Amino acid sequence: MTLANIPPAPELPGARHLHSGKVRDLYEVTEGPHVGKLLMVASDRLSIFDFVLATTIPDKGEILTRMSLWWFEQLLPLVPNHVISASDVPEAVRGRAVICERLDMFAVECVARGYLTGSGLLDYRATGEVCGIALPEGLDDGSRLPEAIFTPATKADLGDHDENVSFDAVEATVGAERAEQLREITLDVYARAEQIAREQGILLADTKFEFGLVPGPASGGRGDVILADEVLTPDSSRYWPADDWQPGRAQPSYDKQIVRNWALSAESGWDSASGEAPPALPPEVVERTRSRYIEAYERLTGERF
Repeated sequence: MTLANIPPAPELPGARHLHSGKVRDLYEVTEGPHVGKLLMVASDRLSIFDFVLATTIPDKGEILTRMSLWWFEQLLPLVPNHVISASDVPEAVRGRAVICERLDMFAVECVARGYLTGSGLLDYRATGEVCGIALPEGLDDGSRLPEAIFTPATKADLGDHDENVSFDAVEATVGAERAEQLREITLDVYARAEQIAREQGILLADTKFEFGLVPGPASGGRGDVILADEVLTPDSSRYWPADDWQPGRAQPSYDKQIVRNWALSAESGWDSASGEAPPALPPEVVERTRSRYIEAYERLTGERF
């Protein structure tokens, strides 16, 4: 499913639709106390391998929104965020929408890795480095790194892959001072989140953040950098059960890996090289995926969904 055939975003009272991405629909608020601000709505859509699936995961949008709001609150001592209100939203999307500030976004995905897996593992196996950072020999899939590293990526359009880039590329994009601030904040936030998750028996292997600035004259200091979009959800982060962690293999995870595994299995009948989207998900895969998202939310926050 490409951007062209993502289901149309619903019309909402007091809001004008601006854009739809893989998972979120973005609106401008046109009525009420927050006129001109943004309304960000998390749908139940799910994407794998750069395809947005026709099958949705019930309650996924609400789970991701609740988790982001919880994390934004935990991280306030480290970085401000873009959330204005989660209550002053249209009734039809309450629970899975937030009103947020308009920001000038930095054109970089700020990725932190504490463990080696995914695209970082592929880069390491090819070069011994990730984003220009040399790593020790002998690391394997799931290995914990000596220290967390900042491994930025370009932001990709729907259907394209994010591309890992060097810190020099970030400096060229946003300037040396801003690049250093983004690296510092990213690693500080990751360290705090990793600690919180580990205390709940969950490993935060890696995650990505997006940051922006309030439009207008900037102070140039770290304090005007705002954490935006979503944060530390299973869609933007790799969470692993700590008890099951075993380097040298793919780790069980609290994310859409269940769907990826099914799509690549003989059961799905899908040819990943065909260029066609994966088929509709069977009900049991939908329910297992939903349950996994809920389990991650409840274990991390201590709250019932």
